[in-house]
Amino acid sequence: MSSNLHKKLKERAIEAVLFLSALSSVFITLSIVIVLAYESFGFFREVPLLEFLTGTQWTPLFAEPKFGILPLVTGTLLTTAIALGVALPLGLIAAIYLSEYAPHRLRETVKPVLELLAAVPTVVYGYFALLFLTPLLQVLIPELSGFNALSPGIIMGIMIIPYVSSVSEDAMKAVPMQIREGSYAMGATKFQTAFKVIIPAAFSGIAAAFIMGISRAIGETMVVAIAAGMMPNFTANPLEPVETLTAYIVQVSLGDVPHGTLEYKTIFAAGVVLFLMTLVLNIIGFWLRKRIREAY
Repeated sequence: MSSNLHKKLKERAIEAVLFLSALSSVFITLSIVIVLAYESFGFFREVPLLEFLTGTQWTPLFAEPKFGILPLVTGTLLTTAIALGVALPLGLIAAIYLSEYAPHRLRETVKPVLELLAAVPTVVYGYFALLFLTPLLQVLIPELSGFNALSPGIIMGIMIIPYVSSVSEDAMKAVPMQIREGSYAMGATKFQTAFKVIIPAAFSGIAAAFIMGISRAIGETMVVAIAAGMMPNFTANPLEPVETLTAYIVQVSLGDVPHGTLEYKTIFAAGVVLFLMTLVLNIIGFWLRKRIREAY
């Protein structure tokens, strides 16, 4: 009797610990949202929302401040687009090779090595972009500025390849072998099976990998802070210096801006935009998983 009571108390204690662990993540998320909303509300009481969303100049630290967020948004989207142009095709090709072509022993060797790219500190990537890749690109593109959107975008793409390839490869491996064998039995080649059978069957997982890669690129800070120039230009030219939302937050956070001033509150206004961008991506990823998920 006492033994059963002891087991029940132990199970209740474990349930309580698990519940508090799950509740803590919800509490932390809500706390972040409340702090962002409170601080940004003070900002938007002094800066019209229309000026914030449509202005093309972002100079909050100047004598005549301008608060148009578009230069930071375009800088973020530009570096992200370049990174995705590198990471998505290379990551998907690597995933297809590892899943469908590579021998087991080679796959078990290459995959961990590929994932080591994600373990390199981002500050190293930043200086690699600034001190190695940019001078190399300037040999090919003489008009390329010392600080630009192109080299950090390429490095960010290399940095997120492991995220895309690893998750995509796991999704392809999850496709049942019977589907592959059925395709081969119909006379399809390995290439046709990979691109016309496996990729469509694993599309929900591949889409989730792409969304995760996009979110990682949007949120990257150190590489763009070091190599992109930290100049809020409203431009789509990758050869010019730009500034992203995360780089601006770092710039102001490390400066001498007094706490509670309008300049200080711009951190939270930029943070709200960044939060909404990643939230939309997560919603799209969740919708894709629910919409096109294959059940085997």
